[in-house]
Amino acid sequence: MGAMSRRAARPASPSRSTGGCPCGLSGSYEACCGRFHSGGGAAPTAEALMRSRYSAFVRGDVPYLLRTWHPRTRPGRLELDPGMRWTGLEILGATDGSAFHTTGTVTFRASYRGGSLHERSRFERVDGAWVYVDGEFLD
Repeated sequence: MGAMSRRAARPASPSRSTGGCPCGLSGSYEACCGRFHSGGGAAPTAEALMRSRYSAFVRGDVPYLLRTWHPRTRPGRLELDPGMRWTGLEILGATDGSAFHTTGTVTFRASYRGGSLHERSRFERVDGAWVYVDGEFLD
């Protein structure tokens, strides 16, 4: 989800028209990704972190994006394109990334008005918390 920073995001309403979290899960934003954004907990898996980072792009939450980026690969600044409109997230696969792992990958397609982004993101644990390392574009 870090490579999405090159594409940017736009602040949006707290939930999609379906009433669920922007990450695509059926729970409310507050009960899903919002609790991670507010510091009320840390994402328990690499996939949960990826979903929460997608929601942060949708909402324009730059502090959360930087906070969940690996210190080794984190940019000094992150500016999101206010014209970018994210429209959906599809998780295509995940490898490792559970409570029993120290690394993991998540392959996803993030749709935006006018196209989509297909990426395999790498995650690692730093001080017990999942962070985004980097990503590889797949198409």
